[in-house]
Amino acid sequence: MFYISTRGQTRPHTFSEAVEAGLATDGGLFLPEKLPDIAGKLAGWASLSYAELAAEFFQLFAPEIPAEEWRALTQEAYSKFDSPDVAPLKKLSDQIHVLELWHGPTLAFKDFALQLLGLLYKRQVKLKGKKLAVLGATSGDTGSAAIHGCMGQDGIDIFILYPNGRVAPLQERQMACTGASNVYAIPMPGTFDDAQGVVKECFGDPAFVSAVNLSAVNSINIARVLAQCVYYIWAWLKLPAEARATVEFVVPTGNFGNVLAGWLAQQMGLPCGGFRVATNQNDILYRFFESGEYKQGEVRPSYAPSMDIQAASNFERYLYFLLGKDQEQVRQVMLRMKQGERVTLPKPKSSFRATRMDDAMIADTIAQVWRDYSYVVDPHTACAFTGLAEDRVSVVLSTASPAKFPEVVQEATGTEPLHPTLEALKDKALQTYPLESSPEPLKAFIREKVSGK
Repeated sequence: MFYISTRGQTRPHTFSEAVEAGLATDGGLFLPEKLPDIAGKLAGWASLSYAELAAEFFQLFAPEIPAEEWRALTQEAYSKFDSPDVAPLKKLSDQIHVLELWHGPTLAFKDFALQLLGLLYKRQVKLKGKKLAVLGATSGDTGSAAIHGCMGQDGIDIFILYPNGRVAPLQERQMACTGASNVYAIPMPGTFDDAQGVVKECFGDPAFVSAVNLSAVNSINIARVLAQCVYYIWAWLKLPAEARATVEFVVPTGNFGNVLAGWLAQQMGLPCGGFRVATNQNDILYRFFESGEYKQGEVRPSYAPSMDIQAASNFERYLYFLLGKDQEQVRQVMLRMKQGERVTLPKPKSSFRATRMDDAMIADTIAQVWRDYSYVVDPHTACAFTGLAEDRVSVVLSTASPAKFPEVVQEATGTEPLHPTLEALKDKALQTYPLESSPEPLKAFIREKVSGK
């Protein structure tokens, strides 16, 4: 299987090449040339463990990696989760299930992809004998998950940018208190979109990419999206058979990667009812699915900081399908979006609907879910608990542990959520490397750190 750029101006890559590159040289995102059909495999996958299911799924996308190696990779990646189910599906009522995606090392759904991606990077370093400089931007959870997937690994240096003062304090501590010599937590002024823009500018410099062997760890990396497909299949297999065909997955999302993974699984043959995009007050995706218009606005800090985004990076992959796989049209539309233009697109597919929630509603919802179900949700997951379908089962994707956002959760429920790994961070000193929000200082910093080792 080969991977092509959404913009059509990069040669086809193997899976391993696409993972190592992260971002295509033309600025586009990698996608499989053709999606496999998994419909006939679902029954045989029903009895597998989570790690076994992930191994079977990835063999469809990376035939150059032997099956036994995939089994070893996924077993190692998911052995660090604190639930035997890895992604437990909790039933709150006959109509509502919650898929808990926060039992990994950093207590957020990003661990599903980034524990595995870190091992894939390690494999590449070993095979090629060449060091990697891993670069990403985060609005909160991606950074800590990426760091914990790569820290302490020989031959890998990881650089994570984040908007200074716009991530939760415990999210920052997970990035900046590791003590690992190969980890660089880099606060920048501005928003996540500004930091993500700096990342893309760096990847747009082929000479720099080649000089430091740069790889993208953001949700723009195709391995991340594919890893997230697995938990949709897992949850679907755990549902009662009569609920599967119509189930709606309700997905808190800012960068669109989390819900895109489910939609891709549906395109591969997972027979489900559809998806609801649940946004916070930074509601560009809600506005798009309501009106068909995509227009970036001002980012407003919220109780759900990982969703404080107005430039949804993974939207380009959906755009590729929405525009009939016309790569030149994708390139033109992305250029217009980058310039801040209002873009009107074809009517979105019926698989999607969308809702939004502001901070006042988030706090009220956390309290309401606690009263109704004796269940505590974090601010991001809370965004999913509005507009729940009455005529079908909903699976809410719970994206982070409430312990990562203790202030708002305590105010809403009267109880402070705690987790021992987070408590251990509170007395540690932050080690950060502040830089201005510009590509050239970052390039110089990466060159310095890479050349010094």
